[in-house]
This record gives sequence, structure tokens and C-alpha cells, in this order.
Amino acid sequence: MTGDPELITGHGGQIDAMAKAFPDAPLPWIDLSTGINPFPYPLPSIAEKAWTRLPTAADRVACEAAMASAFGCDMSHCRAVAGTEVAIRQLPTILGCRRVVLRHRSYADHADSWHAAGADVIAVEDPLYDQARGDAVVIVNPNNPDGKRWSIDRIEVTRSALAQRGGWLIVDEAYGDLDPANSMASFAGRDSLIVLRSFGKFFGLAGLRLGAVLAPSHMLARLGSMLGGWDVSGPALRIGAIAYADFEWQNATRRKLLDARKNMSLALARAEVEELGGTDLFRFIRVQDAAGLWERLARNGIAVRKFGGDNQHLRIGIAAPDNLDRLAFALSP
Repeated sequence: MTGDPELITGHGGQIDAMAKAFPDAPLPWIDLSTGINPFPYPLPSIAEKAWTRLPTAADRVACEAAMASAFGCDMSHCRAVAGTEVAIRQLPTILGCRRVVLRHRSYADHADSWHAAGADVIAVEDPLYDQARGDAVVIVNPNNPDGKRWSIDRIEVTRSALAQRGGWLIVDEAYGDLDPANSMASFAGRDSLIVLRSFGKFFGLAGLRLGAVLAPSHMLARLGSMLGGWDVSGPALRIGAIAYADFEWQNATRRKLLDARKNMSLALARAEVEELGGTDLFRFIRVQDAAGLWERLARNGIAVRKFGGDNQHLRIGIAAPDNLDRLAFALSP
């Protein structure tokens, strides 16, 4: 080991750093640190003009129409963005809220972005319960990394309460495509509600950098003025238009991921690893020595997500069938 494994925290996907820290690990590396679909959408053929000219308004309209149809919302309340992280970084400035309530363990970019904007960040167990403490509330539903879910009814009660006092509710549905029935997307356009949807995780094409913001039209106009008209590439808009319209692939993929999650749960159980929750794209586990298991997996060329200051929990992305045996072997004491 030549790198410093203690530096590999925060976001997953740091395979270059993992390879440097564990140069003797077997190849190829299996990246289970990100919670990205191991069965990616098959890349369609893209016309040359998508690469050689700037994307047109029609390109954006086609993608956003397909997004809105898949989400079940009005197209006027849907804006494509170059990945939801760009929106997460802009929203604190756009909204101008000074006190934000969010879950004490969740996707860290939300807290980081509000801190950077100078807001008072209040981390609690249940942001919906403590919504009165802030003028903005952020939840990730289902939550990353533990998979906690809030019901639509409960979220809507919070949105209504925030709307009455001019606050904002941000619902990050990065994994919302796994269970469309539990999405707030159909409420898009209502006062005080912003929904974030990610493309790369469910469709398995994280490098494409595509996502959507669902919000009242005036909020999307403000976001658009900050991002400009060409923030999403032509190829990304074209692939998004095709993939979001492919309901057959989406439905089949949900079934495939459910089967893969069940098989992975069996492998974890055989290794006497305790599952605490998660989604069909990642599992949240508790072990006695998380750092030790993380390193053992790394020495076997498998990257999973660890958490700074926490030696009991790991997050493991769903393994493709051809990688499950290697994971099961590495998990064995």
C-alpha cells in the first residue's frame, strides 16, 4: 500500500486513489462505492451534429418533455441540468434562506453547499418533524446512505407548512426512479417545492452528467439565468430524450435491480453482515470494524463507501452477478 487510505472518504468513485493506495489489489477494480446501476442503459447511436453544433432549444424541449412524461409532471415545471450537483450548489444562493434543516446523516453536498453560502445548518434525525426550525428543509428520499423513506403525504404536509411562511422544501430524489410511486414529481409546480432528479444513477450513465430540477416556473427561470442556455451538452440531451422515453427498459431494469439486491442480501447474510437498509442500488451495513472490512475489500480490488469518524457502517453498491462471487469471497472472514 503506497497511498493514504485515510484520505479516501467523502464521495465514492475514487478508483484512481484506491488503486494508488492498494497497488497490489487484483484487477479490474470493482467499484461498489457509488450506488450506480451496474446494468447501464445501452448507448444509442448519436447523430454527428449533436457533437458538432451547439444544442438547440428543440434539443432541450425533447429531453425535458421525455423527462416530464417519465416523472409524471407538467413540462413547464421541469428543467434539465448538467447533473443535480450543479443545482445543489446554486440553490442556497438562489433561495437566500438563512436557516436550513436537514438530516444529520445524508448526502453531504447539501450541507456543504448551505455552509458555503453562510447559512445556519441544523442537522436533525427527522427534518420534517423539525421543519419549523428553518426557512428551508432538505431531505433525500430515499435517503443516502441508509435508505430511510418519507411518505408523500408527510412530505406534502411539510411543503404546505413551509409555503404558508414563505419557506422552501428541497426533495432530492436521486434514487427516485427505483420507486416512482413514492416520488413528489407529480406535485412539481406547487409553491415552495423543489424536486431534484438524477439520471446517472438509475440509468447507469453517471459520466453523462444529466439531471432535472422540478420547481415553480419562476424558480426555474432564475436557475436558468444562472446556468445559461447551453449548460447541458447536445449528446446528453439526446440520450436523455431517448432513455426517459424507454419505459420498457425502465420497468425491466427495476425488476433486474430487485433481483440483484436480493442476491446481494443473501451474500451479506451468509457472511454474517448486518443490513440496516438501503435501496436496490446500494446497501447500508453495520459491522464491528468498518475500517478493517473496508481495507480487506480494497485489498481484494473492491471499493465501497466508508464514513469519516464512523467505524461501524459502510455503504456497498449493488454488485452485478459476475462480481458477486468475488464480493462474497472478500466478505468472508
